[in-house]
Amino acid sequence: MIAVATAEFIDAKVRALSARSRRLTALTPRRIGIPETHAGFAPSPAHFRAANSRLAAIHRQIGTRVDFVRRKAGSGNPRGVLVAIALAEREVDRARRTFGMIHEIFAQRNGGFAAALAAHDAIAADCYAAVLAVAPMVFDHGILRPLTYMEHGYSPATMRRGVALARLLGESNPFPVIRIPWDRDNPWQSVFLHEVAHNLQADLGVWQETEQAVTRRLVGGRADPLVATVYRRWHKEIFADLAALLLGGTASAWGMMDFLAHPGPKVVTYRPGGAHPTGFLRGLILAEMMRRMGFAQDAAKAREVWRDLYGTGRGGRIPTPLLSSANRIIPAVVDEIAFQPRRNLAQRALVDVIPYGREDEARIRRGAVELMNGRIPDLPPRFLVSASRFALTMGAKAEPLSDTVIRHLSQHAARERSRPVLHRTQAA
Repeated sequence: MIAVATAEFIDAKVRALSARSRRLTALTPRRIGIPETHAGFAPSPAHFRAANSRLAAIHRQIGTRVDFVRRKAGSGNPRGVLVAIALAEREVDRARRTFGMIHEIFAQRNGGFAAALAAHDAIAADCYAAVLAVAPMVFDHGILRPLTYMEHGYSPATMRRGVALARLLGESNPFPVIRIPWDRDNPWQSVFLHEVAHNLQADLGVWQETEQAVTRRLVGGRADPLVATVYRRWHKEIFADLAALLLGGTASAWGMMDFLAHPGPKVVTYRPGGAHPTGFLRGLILAEMMRRMGFAQDAAKAREVWRDLYGTGRGGRIPTPLLSSANRIIPAVVDEIAFQPRRNLAQRALVDVIPYGREDEARIRRGAVELMNGRIPDLPPRFLVSASRFALTMGAKAEPLSDTVIRHLSQHAARERSRPVLHRTQAA
């Protein structure tokens, strides 16, 4: 039997543990501190329900562990009880991490960045709606829209739906979350469309299919084994780049090149094992996609800019097989990822489920002129990203342009807040 003093000590420890776990079972707008004035920018009730459902599941597991601890306490083995308590503590840690991450993301809707975050929510949702408008059966169930949040870091990033996160001790992400660096909340950041595209690739179920197709294409074309292996590793980032162009047109390519333009040593250096294509080759991939989309003049201009900035890439630190094969391999990879049918897309290609043509480009460019004149054009949110980019290039003042577009998109998001679930019958 356990000594009375030891039993009392263990009982107090278990009760304290149980009390701590009950602090982490639910999130509400009030608990987070979102004022009524920001209610339209807050995560939707459905996002709160998804978060609380995940927390409730963890809490049930904690309850199971605590019950086991109490049974173990009567076994006469106090040291064994400590192991059982440690297992319960692990679940409380999981709850604490999950609660903390979601709280931090949701709580940003009570401050000065609330409108910008709501605006980017609207852009992300519109990218999904664009797919649903053309391919209404492509998702087999209703899915929650992505949420955005601000964090340090040079580039945006994403945590896909359902991915087990190390920071949450393996707990999965209940909905897509897209990180925006503190200084990249302006509406002309084309790289944001790239991050949305990562989530689209996962939710469309073409992640592995694209990887396998790229490998088959290059191996079948007798590419150097190094080249085939590297492009296989790069397929996710290339997909996101190409999809971003289909979501936003040529402005997306120029925006991505803006993001990639660094001093030569960085852009012409190959990173072994890296997921991102070497910057020099990535610029050529963007140019090739513009050419295939029918914008040959923009493609030629992009190649000219890249050539002026980085020459031919020779003399840098890119393996010779990658550089010497680029003119042959890049068109093949772009064709395979964007223009070849996929089983999970019902034998359609990416360009079929995210169509983009000259009429769309013309609408965006007309919209840029309207933004220059202080008017909001009649464009879907994803096209406003590109119109804002062109307006900035044309000389629009950055801060008034950003304020106007963010205000418009945040109001759009507030109106759509009651429809947070993207259904397969929902149009753009």
